[in-house]
Parts: sequence; C-alpha cells; structure tokens
Amino acid sequence: MTVTEMTDELSTLEEVRRIALERLDPVVVDFLEGGAGAERTLERNRRAFDRWALRPRVMSGRELPSTATRFLGVELGLPILTAPFGADGLFDPEGQVAVARANALAGSASIAPEAGSHSIEEIAAASPEGAAFGQLHPMGPESNFLRMLERFEQAGYRGICVTCDCPTAGWRERNQRNGFSPSYEVIGGNYPPGSEVRLEEVFGQLFDNDRPVWTWDKLAGLMASTTLPWMAKGILTPEDAIAAVEAGASGILVSNHGGRQLDGVIASLDALPPIRDAVGPDIGIALDSGIRRGSDIVTAIALGADVVVLGRLAVYGLAAAGEAGVSRMLELLRDELTTVLTLLGRGGIDELSPAAVQRVEP
Repeated sequence: MTVTEMTDELSTLEEVRRIALERLDPVVVDFLEGGAGAERTLERNRRAFDRWALRPRVMSGRELPSTATRFLGVELGLPILTAPFGADGLFDPEGQVAVARANALAGSASIAPEAGSHSIEEIAAASPEGAAFGQLHPMGPESNFLRMLERFEQAGYRGICVTCDCPTAGWRERNQRNGFSPSYEVIGGNYPPGSEVRLEEVFGQLFDNDRPVWTWDKLAGLMASTTLPWMAKGILTPEDAIAAVEAGASGILVSNHGGRQLDGVIASLDALPPIRDAVGPDIGIALDSGIRRGSDIVTAIALGADVVVLGRLAVYGLAAAGEAGVSRMLELLRDELTTVLTLLGRGGIDELSPAAVQRVEP
C-alpha cells in the first residue's frame, strides 16, 4: 500500500494508532502501550501537555513557515527523530529499516537501536540519509561498547545516543502478567548466533543483580574514543544534565522512557525547562515521552527542546502499514506542525520561545 492509497484510511494520527493496534497481537499491544508500575508516569506524560496553552500572534504577515532545523550537526527538514525502539520485527518484518527509509523521505532521522531486529549496518545501507544516529547501552563488556562505537562510525552514522536510564529493566506488570519477553530474533540483530559477542553478555545485566558498575567518568573515557557527537538519553534532572555535559555530551535527550522504566517520576515535559536553564542555549536538547500531535511538538520546542523523539507514534505507523505507515504518520505531523506554526504567526520553528505558550490549569 502506497502513501497515496492510504490517505483516506489513515486520515488522522488516531486512525494510524487504531489500525496499528487492531493488527497487533494483544500481548504485543500490552508491550507497546504499557508502562512501568502503576503507569502513573505514563499518564503524566500526556497530562503535562494539557497544562500548556498556545499563544497565537495574528496578522503577522508571515509566509509558509519552515520546519527545518539542525541537531548535533545533522540537517533536518522536520524537528523529529524516531526513537531507538527495539524488538521492531514484532511490528513489521522490515522494522527499523522501514523506519529509516520513511525518515529519509520526510527529512527526519532515525536513532538505530542496539537491541533491534536488524543490524545497524543493514539499516544504514538501506537508508544512509535516514539512519543518522546510533544507540548504545552503557552495559556489558567495555570492549563491546567500543566495538559498537567503531561499527557505527564505519557504517556512516553521524551521532550517538547513549541510553543512560536502563541499568536494569523497568517493572512492567503487563509484560509480567502476559509472560512476555521479546525473542532473540527481534532483539538480536546486532548479535546473531555465532557472533563474537553474545546478546546475553550485553543485556544480561538487565536481569542480573551482579552487574558491572557504570559511571559518568567511565562513560566519558569510552566516548573519548570517538569523534562523533553524542547525546545522553534518559535525563530528567538538571544535575544529571550537567554531569552528562561535563562527560562530553553534546546533547541531552530529556526522557522518562515513555513511562516504561521508573514509575512515579515527573513527565519529560515538566523536566525540560529547568534542564534547558541548567545547560544553556548551546547544548542540543531532544525530548521524548508523550508526543502525540504536531501541537505537542510546538509546545516542546517552545519550552526548550530543539527536536522531539517519537517512539509509540513511529511504532503505530510501522504496525499500521510498514514504511508507508511511518511515512503517512510523518506527513500528518508535518502538515499539522505547519498549520500550527502558521496560526501562531511564526515563520519557522526557530522563532518559537517560551512566549509562544502559557501555563494553564488542565
């Protein structure tokens, strides 16, 4: 199915989500939609956006606004990255390969996952433009961490995303109730059977209390081996944001993992303004968790983000119709984003600031 053929059926982002959930096994739906613990943070991520209203400026005389930007040296036609969600083969056989291709067409970019269904080399070869960033977990053998950095460099990636908030797996009760755990096939694309490093060596610590200790100093020493810029993912406090920058990070991904890691933490959007204040204007900031519409993107950028990262929205598109579904999702976001910017009287996302929003009661 092409994007043109899908336009009538996938007319809104909610339709993309509805069709995706209808096509997935109920156990996989719980894996996708669920959060950690009582799912309080999962709910907070959405409620946080309800506390902000947009402040339009009329009669601005602006022409069609620009959605282009630049993040960690990567030129983007949209202020959007797609998340490094693993187990992508559960949602479509092409998984992150399809996502990268759709990003290349839209002008957005992928963060390719370490625990995905396809290798980082496959993703980069399928879409050199779309596969801009690669993701790494600070866990497992240091030698493998360095080997993966080298693989990203050799494959042509332009930046690294280090997921810092997963020293252990989140307490996800839907998965526990269903007895669900992703199979080797959908998370072992970078560590196939017979490879030099086994998947269990890298991710075993998620479920092992006897795991190696990682610190900012250790991470800084390892990241010094690459010339690629990197962002620290999973940051929710100014203290950790400053520590990441001092360790050499060029960017911060403000994230609570979509409410999937530690339940009870604040919404990512609520964490954003103090982190921007702490690191200043020159550090790149991305935000994930809770983004569901073009107006949410505007709110996030107005409050200090440079780009947003889409997790569940990207999965909905992928599960609904593969590459064409992701393309349609991005097209809908681009059109809504352009409409919102026009009605706000802004000539582009670079004109957004806290003056574009106002705190309100939900």
